Amino acid sequence: MASKNTARKTLKLAPVLDLNEATALHEKLLALRGGAVAIDASAVERVGALCIQVLMAAARSWEEDHSSFTFAKVSDAFVKTTQLIGVDFAPLMAKEI
Repeated sequence: MASKNTARKTLKLAPVLDLNEATALHEKLLALRGGAVAIDASAVERVGALCIQVLMAAARSWEEDHSSFTFAKVSDAFVKTTQLIGVDFAPLMAKEI
């Protein structure tokens, strides 16, 4: 089991998450693997299905590693697009304690 790292890193997503951004997003996520990650999607204006798939795969990988993977902030555009394609990121939203 991976050790739980208490230092949470934040990944701020680009405003446009299209086909061109998918590889860069994947590489950024790979660099953060092994520790807790909070995704900041507050600046996202457009998001494509491929980047949603990359984020879903990352969430699954972090779950398998027993590490925290949450969305700290999301834009309305991010929420609306994910709802339109049938993806529910609500369980991954950070909860305030």
